[in-house]
Amino acid sequence: MTTQPPADDFPRYAGPIPPPEETLEVGGPTDRYAVRAPDSPPAGRPTTGPRPASPGQGAPGQGVPGQGTGEPASNGTGANRLAAGVTQTQAWWQEKLHDLSLHARVTLLAAVAVGLAVAFVSVAAYATVRQQMYRNLDDSLEARATQAASKDVLTRLVNVENVPPDALGLSDIQLGVYTAGGAKVGGDVLPPMEKPELSIAQPQATGDFSLRTVGVRGGPHYRVIAVHANFCSLKQAQFCTDADYNVPGALVVAQSLTPIDRTLHNLGIVLWAVGLLGVIGAALAGNAIAQSGLRPLARLTGEAERIARTEELKPIPVSGSDEISRLALAFNAMLTALARSQDRQRRLVGDAGHELRTPLTSIRTNLDLLAQADKKGGLKAEDRQQLLDDVRAQMDELTNLIGDLTELARDTPQVRNAELIELQNVVEDAVIKVRRRAQSLEWDVQLEPFPVWGDERLLGRAVTNLLDNAAKYSTPDVADRSTGDSAPAGRVSVHLRDGVLTVTDSGPGISEADLPHVFERFYRSSEARSRPGSGLGLAIVKHAAEQHGGMIYARNAPTGGAQFTLWLPHAATQTR
Repeated sequence: MTTQPPADDFPRYAGPIPPPEETLEVGGPTDRYAVRAPDSPPAGRPTTGPRPASPGQGAPGQGVPGQGTGEPASNGTGANRLAAGVTQTQAWWQEKLHDLSLHARVTLLAAVAVGLAVAFVSVAAYATVRQQMYRNLDDSLEARATQAASKDVLTRLVNVENVPPDALGLSDIQLGVYTAGGAKVGGDVLPPMEKPELSIAQPQATGDFSLRTVGVRGGPHYRVIAVHANFCSLKQAQFCTDADYNVPGALVVAQSLTPIDRTLHNLGIVLWAVGLLGVIGAALAGNAIAQSGLRPLARLTGEAERIARTEELKPIPVSGSDEISRLALAFNAMLTALARSQDRQRRLVGDAGHELRTPLTSIRTNLDLLAQADKKGGLKAEDRQQLLDDVRAQMDELTNLIGDLTELARDTPQVRNAELIELQNVVEDAVIKVRRRAQSLEWDVQLEPFPVWGDERLLGRAVTNLLDNAAKYSTPDVADRSTGDSAPAGRVSVHLRDGVLTVTDSGPGISEADLPHVFERFYRSSEARSRPGSGLGLAIVKHAAEQHGGMIYARNAPTGGAQFTLWLPHAATQTR
């Protein structure tokens, strides 16, 4: 607050996933067929044929629960227990997380985030590699089986029965023929031959080949392909003509999946190991980050505890520009504001004690004098009345001082319970009140309507203090009065225009040494000490202006006397 007027206007590992064409047979086989013309080249990818009922599935009308019989798959009690268990688990986790420190939460968050990312990447990588390996195996197995079925060597059953696969370059597979009549031809070890292969062996087969996985879960299993072909009978051991290829059947080739399983097993171990190491590393990194990142917060907490313990409002040293540093800066700003408030409180208490002591001492002196006089026979009537008038004046001064102190003690940052008021009416009421007390002065009042949001009582007191101050200094002392009784003793000008209230008196003005201090609490110039007052009136005006978002200035008027300018914002521009 300056005492000079402004230059301008105021104003967040399941098992392997089988490829689409793979099935694992447990109990009954599952078939897959690919349709192709008898003499056409191999088709692309085989298609899946009809699947027989799997264990646990019943035929229609057999009353299997959950299969369209109308019986519920589970009872309501089990569902309620499951829901209750889920709720209890969630509550338990929330309680545990709530009890964790911020350090532990950061470490756990880093470990969980990296663990989930590694798990997703590992599952995706495992599934992709497994599917690609099976696809490559199927493509290779289909091409080899189709090529083998088209050669004369393997379409002669005598060769299939007597010649081992090693001699044909098929050392890694099992080879056999399943005829349409159900006969199985091959070496010592035959590949799996069952219903899917028999269906391919029939002359009227709807598919040209079938492809499936046969085995037991956890044991050896094979990828089996059956390719339809016409074979030369075993009776023709030496030479076969075209007419001798009259035995329909299926060339069955089975290859063990052990190498692929071993590779996938090793890959799974590697992925699990990498994932575990990743989670451990993430937890260690999260712990290090938490220690490094929370160290400034720990220092800030320690400083706050020290301040609460010692009540020393010293600012906290700040280094860096991160969020913790910003928090420390905000904390320092709060400490500064608190220190200023404490300082104002101490000064107010000290100054109030000094100012209250004077009228109390005077009242006590007068009362002691009156009591002593009564013991000696009493005072004269006029002396007694003068003494009582002095006591009443001191009581009035003490009452006004207590009211001013009460007003200044309300050190609130803004006006509460503000309402829309008309500043013109507030000034008019204050002029009427002060004019009654200073009837010897000439008043020049020019007011314009101006709405503001504020506390009408506080604004009224501030304007009244301004007018009282102007009236006090516009009325000369009795000894200096040189005008007649009919002439005005002084002049006070009160102008309100565009929210700017200007009050000008006709007194001696304000000295340059006193001008910077006129709005300070309990400040009184040497000339003002002879006049009544506590030095709090203008401080209340400044307090009211700041409470309403306005400004107050003081200067000496060009025509003489002191001039005070109070500016308040318009109601349309104020926030409520």
